[in-house]
Amino acid sequence: MFQLAIMFCRYLFLFYIIYFLWEGVMYLVNERGIKKLDSRISVASQRVSIVFMHLTGFLILAYRPGELSFDLEVLKAAGAGLAFLLLGQVLVSLFYKNSCPLLWNGMFFLLDLSIIVLQRVDSDGVMRQLAFIGIGFGMMLLVPIIFKLVPKFEKLEFVYLIAGFILLILPFFFPNEKNGSLNWVVIGSFSFQPSEIVKFLFVFYLSSVLRKSLHFRDLIFPGAAAAVFVLILVLQNDLGGALIFFMTFMVLLYISTGNKPLALAGMLAACGASWAAYRLFSHVQTRIVAWQNPWADPYNRGHQILQSLFALGTWGLLGSGLTRGIPGYVPVVKSDFIFAAICEEFGGIFGMGVIGVFMLVFYRGVNVALRCKRPYYSLLAAGFTSILAFQSFLILGGVIKFIPLTGVTLPFVSSGGSSAIVCIAMIGILEWIFKESAKTDDEILAERMKSSVPAGPNPLI
Repeated sequence: MFQLAIMFCRYLFLFYIIYFLWEGVMYLVNERGIKKLDSRISVASQRVSIVFMHLTGFLILAYRPGELSFDLEVLKAAGAGLAFLLLGQVLVSLFYKNSCPLLWNGMFFLLDLSIIVLQRVDSDGVMRQLAFIGIGFGMMLLVPIIFKLVPKFEKLEFVYLIAGFILLILPFFFPNEKNGSLNWVVIGSFSFQPSEIVKFLFVFYLSSVLRKSLHFRDLIFPGAAAAVFVLILVLQNDLGGALIFFMTFMVLLYISTGNKPLALAGMLAACGASWAAYRLFSHVQTRIVAWQNPWADPYNRGHQILQSLFALGTWGLLGSGLTRGIPGYVPVVKSDFIFAAICEEFGGIFGMGVIGVFMLVFYRGVNVALRCKRPYYSLLAAGFTSILAFQSFLILGGVIKFIPLTGVTLPFVSSGGSSAIVCIAMIGILEWIFKESAKTDDEILAERMKSSVPAGPNPLI
């Protein structure tokens, strides 16, 4: 009977994600004035679908069929996750008034999916992940306060650059290789990934530099700084991180200058650098060979991608059902290949729905960047959206063998404290920019006069 219930719940999970996406579309339809609807109903419906997905998933995970009882440890994780969902919605409404509910709901959906899947594949680490999510959420709640206390973030460009460089070279002094990459720092029992923090500093630096009207000679130094960051990541065997940094630089450069020949030259230079990296670094050759034909070495170089493809395709569009698959056969399933585990037990259609949730978040991020009046805020929003989008594309494309595997985490979903904290904080900044961009010029002037900060000749630049 319980196995029949699991099979039936496949349709429930599918309904939850389709309903979530449908209500997101209805919210956008109302926002654009295509059809008059109550957007509050759409937002509330999305939140209800998240809660029901959470309850359904953890009831399956906690139930012990042979004993006709529930695992108390799993129920504790379920309670902690549910408390986060409910309390989190209340806190964001208090700290981020008039912000974008679609961004919040997309983030909460992906985080809740992460909690469910990690309870399935890494039950010992789910509470630790919840703790990191809580830390990231706490930091995110501080974003409005920090931006209010330090209104001139755009003036600290060299602080971002120097701090980012120092953090990025730390792994050379505290070496600790994980999954073939030298991009972790371990000090006692404490470990973190500096490149995740540097993503923040990198976007803040580029936004500070590129917000001004620049001549070509003014782009040489920030271009060289970005190249140094990318080279350090390549030397650390963090190819995914290097590509994310490079593509973010190119996006912000093009938005700032609108120079198509310059953007084309940058992409051609990237192609040349990729060819050189393939010739110079053996680990790059290994990943390319594994991508081209994993069957040539199925027990070594091609093992990861083959196990991922088996997980993706074995159970079809509806999946095996939660707890009925064998995601443990996929290497590093809780981080790099967590999307394969999702598709194996929730189904391929659900996996496409997850991609749809990401696209909804990215769309809103682009929308935030477009509606900004201040170039600095617009570049910040575009930079953080680019990082989340490119990182998602790299790992999803690698898992399904669309592109060579680069070994980055799936934002919000994969296990990893550094990644979870940074991704949540990025959403917090996007929401703060969304709220600020809705203010009129008179409101901005009034706030600055109230805080006794001189507005200057042009307060919007």
